[in-house]
Amino acid sequence: MSDDYLVRIGKLIRDARQHRGWTQSQLAEALATSQSAVNRIERGNQNISLEMIARIGEALDSEIVSLGYAGPMHLRVVGGRRLSGSIDVKTSKNACVALLCASLLNKGRTVLRRVARIEEVFRILEVLNSIGVRTRWINDGGDLEIVPPAELEMGAIDQEAARRTRSIIMFLGPLLHRMDRFKLPYAGGCDLGTRTIEPHMIALRRFGLDITATEGIYHAEVQRTAPERPIVLTERGDTVTENALLAAARHDGVTVIRNASSNYMVQDLCFFLEALGVRVDGVGTTTLTVHGVPEIDVDVDYSPSEDPVEAMSLLAAAVVTESELTIRRVPIEFMEIELAVLEEMGLDQDRSPEYAADNGRTRLVDLTVRPSKLQAPIDKIHPMPFPGLNIDNVPFFAAIVAVAQGKTLIHDWVYDNRAIYLTDLNRLGGRLQLLDPHRVLVEGPTRWRAAEMMCPPALRPAVVVLLAMMAAEGTSVLRNVYVINRGYEDLAERLNSVGAQIETFRDI
Repeated sequence: MSDDYLVRIGKLIRDARQHRGWTQSQLAEALATSQSAVNRIERGNQNISLEMIARIGEALDSEIVSLGYAGPMHLRVVGGRRLSGSIDVKTSKNACVALLCASLLNKGRTVLRRVARIEEVFRILEVLNSIGVRTRWINDGGDLEIVPPAELEMGAIDQEAARRTRSIIMFLGPLLHRMDRFKLPYAGGCDLGTRTIEPHMIALRRFGLDITATEGIYHAEVQRTAPERPIVLTERGDTVTENALLAAARHDGVTVIRNASSNYMVQDLCFFLEALGVRVDGVGTTTLTVHGVPEIDVDVDYSPSEDPVEAMSLLAAAVVTESELTIRRVPIEFMEIELAVLEEMGLDQDRSPEYAADNGRTRLVDLTVRPSKLQAPIDKIHPMPFPGLNIDNVPFFAAIVAVAQGKTLIHDWVYDNRAIYLTDLNRLGGRLQLLDPHRVLVEGPTRWRAAEMMCPPALRPAVVVLLAMMAAEGTSVLRNVYVINRGYEDLAERLNSVGAQIETFRDI
């Protein structure tokens, strides 16, 4: 069997396994083989017999395994339909991947509740499995068990999976406590332009981590030291704050982190660290004081909170389709600025009394939005660090202001490329003018029209295009939606449950 066929078969098996919601370890158990063997098969690095292919097909209940390679997934959208009823917000993608990385701090058993089965999570699980961490889905509700080995096998790391997620960068903080030298592939993920890891290095050097980069690999060496003064982050980024927290968690002493992000995923990570026995003062502020513990060996059970960006996605779906929809379990603390802007634009909405998320800390509400005549906001839409308007919620305003009366300036100053992808809405009848790589002028109201187009390579603009297709009369096709599956679990099916008509399909 040629190397090309082995690679194609391996990708097919991986797609089928992920569609089933299984880890490599679970498939290995069903086949009575090792996780490392499954890893080699999926990477095309092991000869495989027809008998084994048949066994894999039976285990995964997938005829596709025996018939041929499954191509990219596409969406066919019949638009112009009103949504109704209620829909729950899933747990936070960004919190879940941070907690998966944080599980490397713990020698004991970690259980995370209601983890979204999305591609970003699958990539991190594949990396964890490849270095010896045992993971398994406990039930159909998304509860996940993580058990680390005594020694990590960094030489066996799944480089392909690691390169497909930027979250791999958050392995640096935990790993610097576990080994004196290691290698990590360059981080990947959405195409959002050049993003340097230098802010991470500035923070982690204070703990003795030194990195050189050659041929797509970060080479890390550690000579552990104690930060002698507060760590001041050069950017108030979410992942850099999380990396500093992960490094400080097992530092035997007190670490002060200034200019820290206080965003939702950072707060969830702080709550998880507290469950591990690490005291964190200042949660929700820009100064975090971490009382680290050198050894963490506890069995911990933690429930990450709901995703405010998914909540914003669902709110935008209701607005652009002129629907009445109740969005349940909205983390209101991280949506207040967005809702204040929308109220000024004329959004008709009601909120339930607040109640606690399963982590006992995050405040939730049920939010009902109704069809509204919106006016363009007086001021430009632009992100700011929490408690400002969330960076990842900015793209959804492109679709919202497109149905409002008037012109709106959107200034997405954080990412190099993302504003460019918003102009894909012009294919669907939008009137968006790109002023420069960071600024878009949007004129509304918009009469959406159906179209067939490729999915933008960035997660949030891709979902914005899908929402516009839902509002457009006629049938649209959005091709190659892997990037949406990176961040949303069963989004099409869930939107269908409240009245959308979206069909998933693959090319024959």
